[in-house]
Amino acid sequence: MKKSALEKAQNLGDWAYLAIEKHFHKTLKHESDVIKDKDPEALHQMRVGMRRLRSAITGFAPALDLPKSAQENKIGKIGHSLGELRDIDVLQEALKNRYYPNLPSKEQKTLEEAIASLNKQRHHALEQVRQTLDHQRYQKLKQSFQTWLKHPSYQEIAQMPLRQVLPDLLSPEISRFFLHPGWLLGTDVKAPEIKIAKDLEPEAVTQLLADQGEVLHSLRKEAKRVRYQMELFTDLYGPAYAGYLQDVKSIQEILGEIQDSAVLAEVLTDILDSKVKNQLPTLAEQLHQTAYQAWQQWQPLQERYLNAQTRQAFHLALLQRLDENDSPDEEG
Repeated sequence: MKKSALEKAQNLGDWAYLAIEKHFHKTLKHESDVIKDKDPEALHQMRVGMRRLRSAITGFAPALDLPKSAQENKIGKIGHSLGELRDIDVLQEALKNRYYPNLPSKEQKTLEEAIASLNKQRHHALEQVRQTLDHQRYQKLKQSFQTWLKHPSYQEIAQMPLRQVLPDLLSPEISRFFLHPGWLLGTDVKAPEIKIAKDLEPEAVTQLLADQGEVLHSLRKEAKRVRYQMELFTDLYGPAYAGYLQDVKSIQEILGEIQDSAVLAEVLTDILDSKVKNQLPTLAEQLHQTAYQAWQQWQPLQERYLNAQTRQAFHLALLQRLDENDSPDEEG
C-alpha cells in the first residue's frame, strides 16, 4: 500500500477496510468487460479480485461485522462461476500455444477437434457467468459491500493496534500450511527422519501423481491462501518475510504446473472418450514431461520446508515486523 494508506491504517479495522475497499473496487472495475467477453485478461483480473477480497474477509474475520449477503461463502459461489470459465481459457491457451505447434499433423487435427469441443463448453460457461453477474445474489452482494464501505461496522477487536495482533492473524495460516499431508508425498517417514525420494524415474513419478496427485493440488490451494494472506501485509515486514512469501509463490506455481498437466489430460480424455495416449501419444508424453520437470523443481522446496529450522525461521519472521521508527532496510 502507498505511504498515505499506511498512515491511515492505525489499527486492525483500518487495515481491513483498506484491503476490502481495494479488492472490491478491483473486482467491479473488470465486471463490464467480463460480461462483454472483450478480453480474457479482464476475466482473470476479476477472478483474482474476487479471490483476494475473499481472502481479506477470511483473514480479517475476527475484526469484521459484515452483513450476511457479504460473507465469505457468498463470494466463493460467485468466484466459482468465474473460475470455471477462466479454467477453460487457461486450457485453451495451453493447448493452442504450448502444445499444438509441437505435435505431428495427425495429432494436430485431433487436437483441433478437441479445442472445438472446448469452445462449446466455453460458450456455456460464459452464459453461466453472465447469468451469475445478473443474478440478484450478486447484485445484493455488491450493494452490501457498497453500503458497508460507506458505514463500516467492526468487532471490538478491530481497535487493536495492527502490529500487536498481526502475528496472531498469520500464524494459524502458516501452521495449517505446514501441517498439510502434501509435504510428505514421495517421502519415507521413519521418525525422526524424513527421507525424500530424489531418484524416482519419470514413470514412477507419473504413477505417483496419478495415484496421489490430488493431495498436491490441495497443498497448492493452501499455498495460494497463504500467499494472499501474506501479501496483505508486505508493507509491514522486511526482506526475510518477502523471501518466504516468494517461496510460497513458487510452490503455488510449481504445483500448478503439475495440476494443469493432470487437468489437461482429464479434459482431453473426457472429450475424446479415450485415454490421451491412445489418440494423442506425443501430447501425452509432453504432459508427462511437464509434470516431471515441475516435480524436480518441487523437491528442493519440499526438502527445505520439511526442515524444522526453516519452519521455525518462517514463524520467527512473522514476529519481525517493521516498527514505526525502523527504516525499510531493517528486519527487526
